Amino acid sequence: MGRVERNWERLVRATLQREQLRSGGRAGGRVSAGLFGSVPSSLGRGSNIDAILHAADQIQDEDPNVARILCEHAYSLAQNLDPTSEGRGVLQFKTGLMSVIKQKLAKKDGAKFDRSQDIARLREFYKAYRERHRVDELQEEEQKWRESGSISGDLGELERRTVKMKRVYATLKVLGEVVEALTRDAGPEEADKLIPEELKKVMQSDAAMTDEMTAYNIVPLDAPAMTNAIGLFPEVKAAIAALRYSRDLPQLPNDFPIPKHRSLDIFDLLQYTFGFQKDNISNQREHVVLLVTNAQTCFGIPEGVDPRIDEGSIHNVFIKSLDNYLKWCKYLRKRPYWHSVEAVNREKKLLLVALYFLIWGEAANIRFLPECICYIFHNMARELDEILQQQFAQPAQSCTGENVVSFLQEIILPVYEIVAAEARSNDNGKASHSAWRNYDDFNEFFWSSNCFELDWPWKRSHKFFRKPKESTKGMRALRRRTGKSSFVEHRTFLHLYHSFHRLWIFLLMMFQGLTLIAFNDGKINVNTIKEVLSVGPTYFIMKFIESILDIMMMYGAYSMAQGFAITRIIIRFVLFGGSSVLISYLYIKMLDERNKRNSDSFYFRIYALVLGVYFAVQVFFGILLRIPSWRRLSNKVDQWSLIRFFKWMYQERYYVGRGLYERTTDYYRYVFFWLVIFGCKFSFAYFLQIKPLVKPTRTIIRLQDLPYSWHDFVSKNNHNSLTIASLWAPVLAIYVLDLYIFYTILSAIVGGLIGARARLGEIRSIEMVHKRFESFPEAFVKNLFPSKFNRLEGDIAAPQPSPGLNKSYASKFSPIWNEIVKSLREEDYITNREMELLLIPSNTGSLNLVQWPLFLLSSKIFMAIDLAVECVELKDTQMELWAKIKRDEYMGYAVVECYYNVEKILKSLLNDEGRLWVDRLFRDAKESIQDESLVSNFQLNKLPLLLSRITALTGLLMHDETPALAKGAVTAMQDLYDVVIHDLLSNSSRDYYDTWGIVTKARNEGRLFSRMEWPKDMEIKEQIKRLHLLLTIKDYAVNIPKNLEARRRLEFFTNSLFMDMAPAKPVQEILSFSVFTPYYSETVLYNMSELEKENEDGITILFYLQKIYPDEWRNFLERIGRDENTLDFELKENPNDLLELRLWASYRGQTLARTVRGMMYYRKALMLQSYTENPVHDIEDGLAGADMTNAQGYELSRKSRAQADIKFTYVVTCQIYGQQKQKHASEAADIALLMQRNEALRVAYIDIVETLKDEKAHKEFFSKLVKADADGKEQEIYSIKLPGDPKLGEGKPENQNHAVIFTRGDAIQTIDMNQDNYFEEALKMRNLLEEFHSRDHGLRFPTILGVREHVFTGSVSSLAWFMSNQETSFVTMGQRVLSNPLKVRMHYGHPDVFDRIFHISRGGISKASRVINISEDIYAGFNSTLRQGNITHHEYIQVGKGRDVGLNQIALFEGKVAGGNGEQVLSRDVYRLGQLFDFFRMLSFYFTTVGFYVCTMMTVLTVYIFLYGKAYLALSGLDKAIAKKAGELDDTALEAALNAQFLFQIGVFTAVPMIMGFILEQGLLKAIVSFVTMQLQLCSVFFTFSLGTRTHYFGRTLLHGGAKYRATGRGFVVRHIKFAENYRLYSRSHFVKGLEVVLLLIVYVGYGYAKGGAVSYVLLTMSSWFLAISWLFAPYIFNPAGFEWQKTVQDFDDWTSWLLYKGGVGVKAEESWEAWWDEEQVHIRTLRGRILETILSLRFFLFQYGIVYKLHVTGKDTSIVIYGLSWIILVGFILIFKVFTFSKRVSVNFQLMLRFIQGATFIAVVAGLAVVVALTSLSVTDLFASVLAFLPTGWAILSLAIAWKPIVKQLGLWKSVSAIARLYDAGMGMLLFIPIAFLSWFPFISTFQTRLLFNQAFSRGLEISLILAGNKPNTLE
Repeated sequence: MGRVERNWERLVRATLQREQLRSGGRAGGRVSAGLFGSVPSSLGRGSNIDAILHAADQIQDEDPNVARILCEHAYSLAQNLDPTSEGRGVLQFKTGLMSVIKQKLAKKDGAKFDRSQDIARLREFYKAYRERHRVDELQEEEQKWRESGSISGDLGELERRTVKMKRVYATLKVLGEVVEALTRDAGPEEADKLIPEELKKVMQSDAAMTDEMTAYNIVPLDAPAMTNAIGLFPEVKAAIAALRYSRDLPQLPNDFPIPKHRSLDIFDLLQYTFGFQKDNISNQREHVVLLVTNAQTCFGIPEGVDPRIDEGSIHNVFIKSLDNYLKWCKYLRKRPYWHSVEAVNREKKLLLVALYFLIWGEAANIRFLPECICYIFHNMARELDEILQQQFAQPAQSCTGENVVSFLQEIILPVYEIVAAEARSNDNGKASHSAWRNYDDFNEFFWSSNCFELDWPWKRSHKFFRKPKESTKGMRALRRRTGKSSFVEHRTFLHLYHSFHRLWIFLLMMFQGLTLIAFNDGKINVNTIKEVLSVGPTYFIMKFIESILDIMMMYGAYSMAQGFAITRIIIRFVLFGGSSVLISYLYIKMLDERNKRNSDSFYFRIYALVLGVYFAVQVFFGILLRIPSWRRLSNKVDQWSLIRFFKWMYQERYYVGRGLYERTTDYYRYVFFWLVIFGCKFSFAYFLQIKPLVKPTRTIIRLQDLPYSWHDFVSKNNHNSLTIASLWAPVLAIYVLDLYIFYTILSAIVGGLIGARARLGEIRSIEMVHKRFESFPEAFVKNLFPSKFNRLEGDIAAPQPSPGLNKSYASKFSPIWNEIVKSLREEDYITNREMELLLIPSNTGSLNLVQWPLFLLSSKIFMAIDLAVECVELKDTQMELWAKIKRDEYMGYAVVECYYNVEKILKSLLNDEGRLWVDRLFRDAKESIQDESLVSNFQLNKLPLLLSRITALTGLLMHDETPALAKGAVTAMQDLYDVVIHDLLSNSSRDYYDTWGIVTKARNEGRLFSRMEWPKDMEIKEQIKRLHLLLTIKDYAVNIPKNLEARRRLEFFTNSLFMDMAPAKPVQEILSFSVFTPYYSETVLYNMSELEKENEDGITILFYLQKIYPDEWRNFLERIGRDENTLDFELKENPNDLLELRLWASYRGQTLARTVRGMMYYRKALMLQSYTENPVHDIEDGLAGADMTNAQGYELSRKSRAQADIKFTYVVTCQIYGQQKQKHASEAADIALLMQRNEALRVAYIDIVETLKDEKAHKEFFSKLVKADADGKEQEIYSIKLPGDPKLGEGKPENQNHAVIFTRGDAIQTIDMNQDNYFEEALKMRNLLEEFHSRDHGLRFPTILGVREHVFTGSVSSLAWFMSNQETSFVTMGQRVLSNPLKVRMHYGHPDVFDRIFHISRGGISKASRVINISEDIYAGFNSTLRQGNITHHEYIQVGKGRDVGLNQIALFEGKVAGGNGEQVLSRDVYRLGQLFDFFRMLSFYFTTVGFYVCTMMTVLTVYIFLYGKAYLALSGLDKAIAKKAGELDDTALEAALNAQFLFQIGVFTAVPMIMGFILEQGLLKAIVSFVTMQLQLCSVFFTFSLGTRTHYFGRTLLHGGAKYRATGRGFVVRHIKFAENYRLYSRSHFVKGLEVVLLLIVYVGYGYAKGGAVSYVLLTMSSWFLAISWLFAPYIFNPAGFEWQKTVQDFDDWTSWLLYKGGVGVKAEESWEAWWDEEQVHIRTLRGRILETILSLRFFLFQYGIVYKLHVTGKDTSIVIYGLSWIILVGFILIFKVFTFSKRVSVNFQLMLRFIQGATFIAVVAGLAVVVALTSLSVTDLFASVLAFLPTGWAILSLAIAWKPIVKQLGLWKSVSAIARLYDAGMGMLLFIPIAFLSWFPFISTFQTRLLFNQAFSRGLEISLILAGNKPNTLE
């Protein structure tokens, strides 16, 4: 055992050393290195073991003996808590702790410690520790600070003092607790001796001080904080005072704990009454305080000694927080417990708000049920009202359990348990949606008055609480008594019709009408009108079909649905059923009447009257509801039962979805938009699609007895219906599809016009930034500076602002601009020199002119001097010279500034005679300028000489004074004097100065400049430095900055200054907001192992980044003080440089570190803005030494920091952070580092604590919020227990939901962890927040503010560029149009800004039901719109976003989104929006959500329909037969087909928005270049390939389900993807379909007939060939090194190994073909799915049926026997294949016989084929044709076998099916591999591909690396 213990001790020591090295390597992270950071969660909760070990670590150096005592006590506590060490990690922790104790016990001399004196040692150490750290003095200083109530003080010193106090008090508290614990075992008398009474009091006092240092989030409510000034703000004080306990409230029990440093408040009452958790109380107390505080700032800052919150502020918070509850009561006709809002006093309003948020804060997953929370609040508010009427507070009956009052246990847990039970029954998302209740089903139960049957407290016996039962086999049973509430998500395509039936009815009726008009030759007469009126029966029949679907879709919800809803379904079924019969009868009678002579047209008049009245009523009420007054009247009479009934019949009625109308002007806009589209669409359809097919159709109908090449079954005596169908089917498919194409084109045009009107793209180059820089300060002050601070001296309304006004603008603009420039430098986008040139002076000095940045003025002085010299040569006048200079206005600015600067500097340097000389010189110069005699009085050709002397002087004055420099300056001044007197001045002027006695005398005596004063004033120093740079910079700075990203950012920011935006308010008055980022396990910060990991080419991420961003790498090295030739390993020598390197790389990837840095710019911007707005207050902070307009030291201003913290909160919800900490994962350490570097960052996570309950392992879940304290140690702020596992639905929304309670403010911005932000954009956030108060966006205030995104991954590769452009097109052009005029913009993900209170009271910022809400973000937009929200889009602000950069990443992402859209089709949200929107808004909604994917799928289906139609005509022989009998058919049919083919190119039309975006924001020329470049980089191949991806996943999801989150990885794609990996990913989605298209094209070219020959074939099939090739080879074209010979060989070996490797238990799909093949079939689970797969597979039998009749051997025989014989031959080949693949394991005893049979069979087959070819008419081409016929049939058989796998397995045929499937995959793989291998022979192909995929810098770097590497030989192993 001793050896084991010693080994364990060595292991522990090594582990600790490794942890220390890890933390040290992070350089700057203050990560603890000791056991106190690794206490298991089961021990950490409820004990202070972690604090004890931390204290031991702190005092180890002071007294190791005391540290040992603390460790022993910690061990005893751990032993008592878990004696058997059954908790996770407990055994390892206790063993490691024991090893540490043994190490502390071991002394060098081998002596042992005497434990009997432990208490005495602790006591003495306690006293000494207090004295050493001056505890009494610290307490006195703390008391003085509190009494002062001042915000002033040095922030750095306060932070250091606070850190010291916390550390000292925490250690004292631990020492006191350990002393108390050790004395418990002794008797009372002995304890008194050991611990005197006086010391006990001191310990108690110190412990109380420790309590005061309680961790807080934002506002230190439970104890004051020296470094936090928030509590001293008057509005915060008033908000805290408003919550205080009043005398009117019931009295709390005497034993209720009263906080020492906080007064009792209403939250204490609610905690006692309802049993809310303590941390929930603390969390919501701060939440409500901040809500009230920020609401008050809108009314003004309260004044006085005792500030008071306005009634309006409290009322606003009350109404907004309880708005959903009030609407819910009104909908259910239930009265809140108060009679009227006016009757509720301010205290009760705050009580109710507090109660609501406490319920919401502890509701956990029930937060997804907002109306359930309304029900709970409704009942608890009534309980509270009863309690308030009593004298003494009592616990609420509803929350009282067995001797405990717990809201969580009694109220939330019962609902959670039933929700969790239903979630478990979904079989991890595999069960049908109709088989279990999701979040929406539970919530919608509370939309009816039936919910009150649940009673209060809960009636557990109600069927609502009935859990699904388990079957006997342990699987979840799908049957249950409790059905869904009001909607059932049946998986069927019929949802598309059910949700958008108005669209399909309209399209079909229009097609019917246009076709009838076309067949009447375009003549509009009575007969035509009567035929067109046949749309009447069509309409009512389709409405009847809709009513049938209503009945079908409600199956599964009848038991829980409202009776009124069921009645409506039945009535509509009867009504439309009867109407369709009646209208059809009338129409038939009308047709009979038309055929009779002398008819009185009675039925026609009746028919027309019925239709006219019906549609007139529909149109009348539709128009009526567009009028606001009628809408208001409609809402008023809504309470009448009869009106409600008719409205219910007309349109479904839910709690959500009411009032989905917009302003009349907005309505007219989007109606006009769609009328234009309809005009284009139907004109195109009529003239180019329908009309050309009329004549061919008539001809085909008239043709009789057409000869068929095959045995015909169905085309006898039916007017060649199949032929007509094959002709019209593509046209009909295009007719359905082309509406989206016209929408795309028009939306691009409209979006471009709106963008141009919004002034987007005005500044699109750095040259334009230079030219318009003069106008930036005024635009900045107008838009980004609060108007209340814009009261400048001068006439602001003047057309031309005065110089003083311009200077004032510039002084406000300069600190902001300079911080932007510094931010660019910190991010390594610009160099130090570029930063100096970009910085703008403060413009606060005495110079009466605006000083512009040097990059505008550089080289201007030299150019002006050249003009002056030229002027002398040309003898120009002064006015002519000045006119030349003013042509470049910045040259004029430079000359004027140089003139005044020289004057000011010389006057500051000189005294006495020297000063007189300067005054006279410049007075003469001014007089010469006024007299226009400058050219004659001064020799301007001597200016270069003068410039050299001034430059010499300023070069000396820039440095600190030394005797040598002072002497040199005098000499330089004398040289300057000589040049001026003897060179610059004209002869006449020179004579005067020579005879000026006083100056001449001083010059001769050498004292003219002897007493020159060295510059000491900061302003003069800055002016000297600026003048020197102005006179020495000769470079033309037109290209500054050089970095493209820096340019883009400056261009966008400066452009946005001229865009319309909401006016800015002072920081103190803006809306508060939070930023919210969900994180799971993605990269936080790249570590060196990741950065230096090589791929197979030797390429590392670090090398890749250095080549992609070479200028930024050089800038980084310059920033950290390194030479640009510094090698990577040299940076590792310095820990700080190493950390900076990791950060530099991480900031260029899609990492959490990048996101956190970007979002924390909001706080930095708010601090800067607050500081520049309130400089007077910040002078108190001891920062008055710096000029406020320079914003120096703003980050140290306590008031500015506090103001920013009130307004901004950033929460990152790291779901598994607790588990990562337990595993000591690098991600946990990196997250801790981010918290240490960002004091305002908060991290929320789910903590799982394992405990023993009834001798069984039990898990408890807690939602925690932590931060890093000033010492860098993680500090827990809140820990709120959850009712159970929070992950019941989709992971991301559940992660957001658990942490949303920790957010603050009126708004919340959702940010994904692959996003970035920019400091200059953060400055505009307060403008954006003001949009919530704007009435310019519609009938209602905005509830979601859409924000523009910039995709920053566009430079990584060509694919990334394609995705970047596609995404940018959508997030700018697309969303711009969706918002206005279409009014259907939803929430498409991050970074939208939500109205936080609106959404958290209505279900949150996403939905979480399993699978159905896989695209969780967009449901927030659906929910917001359905609940009468308003979603806008704003483009004057942008946020960065990363996108997938590799083809496989992109495919997985698009697969996820397409699958999510497939689920959306089934969802209730899409159904309700499709039903409740008006017709035109419904069209917009459809084509911008699921309709996009439907049209994408229709594009592919059109190709199939077209090709299968051609294949039918070719194989049946009808194309040739018809052409012979009707020669004119070919031309017209070809014309119509080509028109359809033209619209096939949907990729071209969907690129229109992208092109328009290029033109708008880049200019026409750049747009053309960009588009052509994209085409040359094969973007059309990529977009065509993506078409197949979206089609596959969308269609599969609708058919079978299976949508899921697909982790794409967000790294850099610098590796080659193996052939087998690509094959696995794309085999079924692209390769099979691509080969099918190729097969159809081969059949068409082989057997089809075309009069035009090859030309017509190419025209008809060109796009189909392009689609097929793109689908087959795009993964290899866009695969790095995809055509390199070595990798091609390696890929072939890898692919064959994978193909032949047999599967088994535990074998992954990446390892074996069999395992992959099994995974590919899991989506087929239901009988419905099997039937649909069977139907789809039948199409493959067409090939064999058609081709066998085309063989030479069959001649012209069309007997069905031919087809039967082909099946016999096929079966024979299958049997032969089975012989050759017979399993050897089965036939081990018959090896010789097996080989004999196989050989004989082979000989027989070859001989048989030879005989048949020789003796019959079977040709070699017939053999190839047979292969072409049998391959599709074999695939069809395989597909059927897979669909009916259980049956095939029972028949014992599955192994044979598997063998055939493997053969097919091998064949498909070879077809793909052969072209790749052939192209890999040519080296230039690989080089071309590399240039195609990556930018030039990386391509060059890659090749150089391979040449220089040397350790990567080009050999095969």
